[in-house]
Amino acid sequence: MVFTPTIRRLTPSDVPLLRKLNALFGDAFADPETYGAEPPSDTYLERLLSKEHVAVTVAVLDEEVIGGLVAYELDKFERARRELYIYDLAVAEGCRRQGVATALIEHLREIAAMRGVWVIYVQADYGDEPAIVLYEKLGTREEVLHFDIRVDPEPS
Repeated sequence: MVFTPTIRRLTPSDVPLLRKLNALFGDAFADPETYGAEPPSDTYLERLLSKEHVAVTVAVLDEEVIGGLVAYELDKFERARRELYIYDLAVAEGCRRQGVATALIEHLREIAAMRGVWVIYVQADYGDEPAIVLYEKLGTREEVLHFDIRVDPEPS
């Protein structure tokens, strides 16, 4: 089966599509708790989607979100330039290996070029061979370590 989804960046009026994307992330990452247990308000999501430095791109087929990514633009200090970090990227299980992820990244590349971004980067986990193969096809591999540093909020 050949997929020809519509690929586009979400706008503040696309909150329902963003909610579908979050559900897809929850399924794809086997983490429905993180992506669905405490959904933010429509107002919060509208504000998020209105920010130029936040890029949410989806693949839609027959009114269903079959893939998407969330990327954040970072202004750099060492040079007057920007980088774009793909934080989440997923494609529905039945739609994988059909070029959807590549199309999402290529669309993001167009957005990045218009925004003056010099590089897009993404993390892949050890053992996630399909993601590693995809990213090696599109870019240069770097070996890095990633650390999560916990922040305990101040009591109110």
